[in-house]
Amino acid sequence: MSDDVKDAGLVAMISSILGGNKRADSVAPPPLTEGPPTVPSNGADAAPIPEAASTGPEDVADAAPAIVEPVAQPAKIVTTRDGKQLLPAEVIADLVLGELRKLENFPATGASVTVYGYRHWNAMITFAPFSTNFQNATRFRQAMPDLVFKLRRFVELEI
Repeated sequence: MSDDVKDAGLVAMISSILGGNKRADSVAPPPLTEGPPTVPSNGADAAPIPEAASTGPEDVADAAPAIVEPVAQPAKIVTTRDGKQLLPAEVIADLVLGELRKLENFPATGASVTVYGYRHWNAMITFAPFSTNFQNATRFRQAMPDLVFKLRRFVELEI
């Protein structure tokens, strides 16, 4: 077998693997539309906006009285003998998260605080992917022990 036949066979094989000239012919760009795209109308701009009716003194007298709901009494704050407030874990987590949000560059979303333990409760912070960078996350995690230590003086975990 001559070298020309081998080369022709290799070229044919490579061409069939890569698609040869068929790739350039079969792939065509989608047809372009005439003019800019338009936003479909939902009919909102076709209907006129009715003007508000005037509310004079005679209209107010005919109006039905509003239903008044009784005001709920604030929950009694339970304290320990030490004077600490007994709060559930969710409320303490919100307190910790609120204090952390005061720090510079703390993410608005993607941070979660978990409170665990009993007598000496503790808190753990986790971040969603891409909510903050590594340096800031490390800085916030280093601030947690001091924050928890300060809050433990005023708050006790309710079981």
